[in-house]
Amino acid sequence: MEELAREAGITVRTVRFYRERGLIRPPRREGRIAWYDDHHLARLRTIAGLLERGHTLTGIAHLATAFESGRDVGEVLGLGEPTEETPVRLSPEELADYFEGEVTPENLRAALDLGYLATDGDEIVHISRRLLDVSAALVREGVPLAAVLDAARRVRVHADALAGLFAAVLRAHTTTTTDAEKLRPLAKSVVEAEFSLALDRHLRTDPEAATPPGPPEPADG
Repeated sequence: MEELAREAGITVRTVRFYRERGLIRPPRREGRIAWYDDHHLARLRTIAGLLERGHTLTGIAHLATAFESGRDVGEVLGLGEPTEETPVRLSPEELADYFEGEVTPENLRAALDLGYLATDGDEIVHISRRLLDVSAALVREGVPLAAVLDAARRVRVHADALAGLFAAVLRAHTTTTTDAEKLRPLAKSVVEAEFSLALDRHLRTDPEAATPPGPPEPADG
């Protein structure tokens, strides 16, 4: 414990306090000797970084619980790396800097549930650099992160439906997976153009009358 405290730049009393609060895991024991490792040191540095950013110890404990309940990166990636999206590795402190004041246990759990975030040891992996940057930009413009994540959940339903539609069309009119992949940019262009036109229509209507659409009705059969 003394060595761990020295490496972390804190007192033994503070380490003991964090252990009692459940902020760090118990050490591995061999007889009367307690061994701490790099994971304990990383957690202590994370606690220090989040405290500097205004988080309370209670809030950090709740974030740690949400973080530890998340799926690991292998489970989220499932069938393999995204073909067009670049995953991003972040420390908890870096994630807090992206969404200043918005990294709450509720938002963290929502992002983990969506599969946007996954865990890899002491690191967090965001599945898409593009989605991370866009989400952060929306938050900087005043859109609450909770609203961004709620919209993302709704968009996921429609995106899956569109992807299924175009995948069926491409498979029906191509002979190989390679041929279908060649047409992928064209399918994306159709969706982007239609979405742009739809935004024009919705943004020109009376905002008081506009209501978010629900998910599509399931098809019969």
